[in-house]
Amino acid sequence: MRTLAFDGRMGASGDMVCAALVAAGAEPSVLEPVEEILDAHYRIGTTEKNGIAATTVDVLLDSEDRNQDEHGHDHSHDGHDHSHEEHSHEHSHGDHAHGDHDHAHGDHDHTHGDHSHDGHTHAEGAGPSRSYAEVVELVESMGLPAGVEADAKAIFEVLGRAEAAVHGTDLDETHFHEVGADDAIADVVGAALLLADLDVERVVTTPVATGGGEVGMSHGVYPIPAPAVVEVAERASWALRGGPVEAELLTPTGAAILAHFAEGVERLPTLDVDGVGYGAGDTNFPEHPNVLRALVGEEQGSLVPDEIRVLETTLDDATPELLGGLHERLKAAGARDVSVFPTTMKKSRPGHLVQVIVKPEDVERVARKLAVETGTLGVRETGARHRWIAERAFETVEIEIDGTAHEVTVKIASDTEGSVYDVSAEYDDAAAVAAETGLPIREIMRRAENVVRE
Repeated sequence: MRTLAFDGRMGASGDMVCAALVAAGAEPSVLEPVEEILDAHYRIGTTEKNGIAATTVDVLLDSEDRNQDEHGHDHSHDGHDHSHEEHSHEHSHGDHAHGDHDHAHGDHDHTHGDHSHDGHTHAEGAGPSRSYAEVVELVESMGLPAGVEADAKAIFEVLGRAEAAVHGTDLDETHFHEVGADDAIADVVGAALLLADLDVERVVTTPVATGGGEVGMSHGVYPIPAPAVVEVAERASWALRGGPVEAELLTPTGAAILAHFAEGVERLPTLDVDGVGYGAGDTNFPEHPNVLRALVGEEQGSLVPDEIRVLETTLDDATPELLGGLHERLKAAGARDVSVFPTTMKKSRPGHLVQVIVKPEDVERVARKLAVETGTLGVRETGARHRWIAERAFETVEIEIDGTAHEVTVKIASDTEGSVYDVSAEYDDAAAVAAETGLPIREIMRRAENVVRE
């Protein structure tokens, strides 16, 4: 499976996502539909962040920048550090949905105004302030491929719903400020176009760093992550992670792009990497390269990570009858699996170790049930936090015996690539058919499993 994996340890903004995709192999020419509609164009260059060569993507105003092109200005970023720390503007790492700041990725004075970028005017905040409906209408006017248009509109819906939740308004009443400006629209639509060009089947991201500290916005000073980022993250499958620097690292636009496209994973998947790129943020940090890394490659089949907790207790006075019914009662309380092992306790007394696998949200309920059912004075939570499980599917098959069809459910186990490595007929179904036909249970199971294998 061709997979794109983002390494979210330094957060993300819209321009960083675009830059990382270009660096990972996406063709910049696919961005032309955006340039034809907006009074702006993309400028792609290079910079260095803590020794790492990274790609930059800037959205520049046509009216100013191209006039300067005619006077011989070079637009290459080669040898250009691209740090905006000296500017008093909102170009750190955040594109805030409520006009609080845009492209914020570090500590900046969040005041607005034209951003002079080596003699070129940046499109940050340029263009009219648009409502959600106006942004959708503009996206629809670009003549994008259907899938790209759907993705771009979905990202703006994520932003709109986050904005509406923050301000207590309806989606249709939401009025964008910075994320309705030309550069933010260019970031969102550009990311959708570039990702489509990469033609990957799956997009994942590790936990995404937010940074820390506070950020000044039009409504006041807020803790990082900013309110809109939190609202977007609530709708995403990936996790937020604080740090590693005291600055804003994750912006609403970057978060919304990742929320729409990316599935959350705890660690990078196993990849045969054939493309890697680094998208640069603006601020320089002493110990951390301010880049978003993107890796593209063929993902090898694996099992699925499943977050769990493991509860244990030891019993020296449990009767066989109590232990025999413990599985059913604990599973009814939310346990995913229950195991009972013989063990030797103090003074060489025989006993039993009860081990229960539960989901994190069920720990307290199952621990109490375990204590009440067994009378144990304590339940331990062990160090295990994850298990790796198969993708599971169930298929009902028919087997014919003496001219009569009988149904048996078969459990099918596969990895993330869909490679089946085990089939197992359900015992209760096989037992029922065996009782009806007089054949051994294992023969019924064998026949049902063969139907799936064939």
